[in-house]
Formats: sequence, C-alpha cells, structure tokens
Amino acid sequence: MLKVGLTGGIGAGKSEVSRLLVECGAVLVDADRIAREVVEPGTPGLAAVVEAFGEDVLTAEGRLDRPKLGSLVFTDPQKLALLNSIVHPLVGARSRALEEAAPEDAVVVHDVPLLTENGLAPLYDVVVVVDARPETQLDRLVRLRGMSEQDARARMAAQATREQRRAIADIVVDNDVPLPDLHRRVHEVWAELTRRARSTRETAGDAGQAGRAGE
Repeated sequence: MLKVGLTGGIGAGKSEVSRLLVECGAVLVDADRIAREVVEPGTPGLAAVVEAFGEDVLTAEGRLDRPKLGSLVFTDPQKLALLNSIVHPLVGARSRALEEAAPEDAVVVHDVPLLTENGLAPLYDVVVVVDARPETQLDRLVRLRGMSEQDARARMAAQATREQRRAIADIVVDNDVPLPDLHRRVHEVWAELTRRARSTRETAGDAGQAGRAGE
C-alpha cells in the first residue's frame, strides 16, 4: 500500500485533483467528507460542537450550520483551535479505519486540507500539493463558491501559506492552468504514484525473502 497525502489551499482545486485520481484507480479517504459525517445529527461530534459553541450553530432542523460556525472560527484562532480539537481526532480515527479496509496493493489518497498546518506530512509515503496563486484562489472562492471577499480572505489567512505547503511537497500539481492541462498533469502524477507503489511492494517482497532465507 502506498499512502499519499493530498493537500492544497482552499480554492486551489484539490477536489478536482482527488476526483481525477479516483478515476485513475486511487482509493480516496476524504477528510472533508468525513469531517461532515462525524458531526451529523445524533453523533457525539455534533454534541461536542454544540457544547463548545452553543445551539446557535445549529439550523432549525438540528443540523450544523456550517456558514455560521465558519464565520465564528475563521476569524478567531482560539475558536478554530477548539473546533479542530473536537473534530480532528474523530476524523483521524475514521480515516485510519478506511485505510485499513483498502486492498494491500492500493494507492490510498488521503485528501487532507490541513495536512501542512497540523504537521501530518510524516504520516504519508508521498505528499502531493495542489498549488495555485492566491489571486486564483480568491477568484474561485468569490466567483464559484459565492463567498464574500472578506470571508474568502479570512479562510485563506487561517491556512498555511503557499510557501509552507510547497516546502513539504514531494510532488506539486500546478492548478493555474486550463482543465485539459490539469488532467494531463494528474495522469503524470498517477503514473509516478503507481511506480512508487510497485517499488514499495518489490522492496517489501525482497525484505521478506531475505528474512525467510535467514531463518
């Protein structure tokens, strides 16, 4: 198994890259999706969030009001840290369970938005960073996601810098390019990941044979 950490700043296009990698054959562990699941109504995660931030962060239907919670935490580092302390352990446990269920020869891609911020790079065999200029991120957040410029800038500022993300990258995917160019680049990355996965399996096989020979 090859464990890949995929990350990138908000609006960089990481979701599109993860989708393309799944099309190529990757097993995806999506931290954002899991983060939503662990705070669904009736979960201990949602109960803990409400205890920390109050019932005002719930919708009338009793679901988590993500825009309201986001407006609270992304302008307050202490509140953001509190939210992360609740959600991250739950996401980590679920992510490990999904990874353990994957085939032994799989390329498992962990889509982790805060990989850089939380110092998680050592957990993975390969770190892939989806990179885009801050101007590109801002434009996508405002134009495509409907955020106000103030909210978009606050969310970008709450994350690692572009330079910090690139510093931990084994592979960088430039997403300041047209979609066909991105598709070609992702297929190049997939070829490299499968090559590394084969190399890992062969190394493990050689080590196993050497161990048996020494018995």
